[in-house]
Amino acid sequence: MDTVELGRTGLRISRLGLGLASIGGMFAAVPESEAVATIDRAWELGVRLFDTAPVYGYGLSEQRAGLALRGRPREEFVLCSKVGRLIEPGGPDTQPIWAEPPAGLGPRLDYSYSAVIRSLEDSLGRLGIDHLDILHIHDPDLDFATASTEALRALQELRMRGTIRAISLGVNHADVAARFLREVGPAGPDCILLAGRYTLLDRSGAEELLPLCRSLGVAVLAAGVFQGGVLADASDGAPHGYGTVPAALAARIRALRELADRYDVPLLAAALQFPLGDPAIPAVVVGARSAAEVSELVALLEHEIPERFWAAYRDAF
Repeated sequence: MDTVELGRTGLRISRLGLGLASIGGMFAAVPESEAVATIDRAWELGVRLFDTAPVYGYGLSEQRAGLALRGRPREEFVLCSKVGRLIEPGGPDTQPIWAEPPAGLGPRLDYSYSAVIRSLEDSLGRLGIDHLDILHIHDPDLDFATASTEALRALQELRMRGTIRAISLGVNHADVAARFLREVGPAGPDCILLAGRYTLLDRSGAEELLPLCRSLGVAVLAAGVFQGGVLADASDGAPHGYGTVPAALAARIRALRELADRYDVPLLAAALQFPLGDPAIPAVVVGARSAAEVSELVALLEHEIPERFWAAYRDAF
């Protein structure tokens, strides 16, 4: 798989990154052997960008990432994790989406300087790896004042020491990332992980954030390209965050499917490749819970999509 420069970070990444929430048990339990096999298959196919977080399975994702990655040449892959939540006994900020959280443990939101340092130390311990390449401030909108001051200061010091290579934000809201960039200036993030806001269904990231990133030289990793899974399965009750898919959204998805069928394009291939059309976005990050799913993702990334499909998409949407 081709590798590309990640903005000004000095890091080279594969065009496809593997998000590791799924192997932490998001929506459904994943056996440890299958989790490791998923990462192994990604490695075989050339994936060299891996993104995890303490909150993914309350440490489980990081532990499994470490099992699969720590025997590999460290200079050959880029590893990302996040700060903003400490995993500790009785942590109160739990989420119902994790199928197999460790007994008695939970996350606690904390963007303070000391919590960020502790969070990184805990992550490195779970991973069994001595440094991270990218560290995201996770969901800074939950405590923007502290995230943009104390958490950022901690990451700046960690970057200066060489414990991390790049500072990032992990966000679901493009306006939050744009505000962060505007307020903290050039000493802020080197890159941004943007989930669900530059996709076939939602291009709100293009309104302010992507132009701002292009002007500042801040690279964007596009995540959530299947819109929480609703592009893969729009049926009510599927694990995509909707109990019932809103009628307007369902109609938009049907129209996208009809367009893709007209040009014989797999809809998920279009969804995966769409963000890469913006010069600020060198890679997409997508989750998988099995080796077979990883193989499917790589095939979707490599599927040739005719320009006439993109022209028709721009005209229709």
